[in-house]
Amino acid sequence: MRLAELLSLTIEQIDWSNEHIRVMGKRQKERIVPLGRCAKKALLLYWDIRKKELKELANQSTVFLSKKGKPLYPLAVQKMTKRYMEMLSEQAHLSPHVLRHTFATHLLDQGADLLAVKELLGHESLSTTQIYTHVSMERIKKIYRQAHPRSAKSK
Repeated sequence: MRLAELLSLTIEQIDWSNEHIRVMGKRQKERIVPLGRCAKKALLLYWDIRKKELKELANQSTVFLSKKGKPLYPLAVQKMTKRYMEMLSEQAHLSPHVLRHTFATHLLDQGADLLAVKELLGHESLSTTQIYTHVSMERIKKIYRQAHPRSAKSK
């Protein structure tokens, strides 16, 4: 999800039983993204804590709130993301957007279809997805070994 999509997320957009989220993207275009097991568990845990800490905001449908019960703002999420990412990475540029980019790259490196990644990211154009992702040399070699009849695999 884009940062703006995350910050505007409401509880009504989460389908717990079917494990997906209806994301309202750019230009009010809706897409469905899967809610993975770990993300679902973390969201449920967050929701329980939020209900206990912010009882008076039980009717507030915006998912992510500050300690004061206000919707989170982009800079706060960027700072939190950077702080936690610094614990895991020495990369210079750390942001929510880097996580989005990494998500797409991992999917492609594991053989995901470019069109599926395009849909998950909510891109209008396939060329945008291609720019976003860098195909690693290892992935290229793996595809070659699997697909080419004269590769080392076939000998």
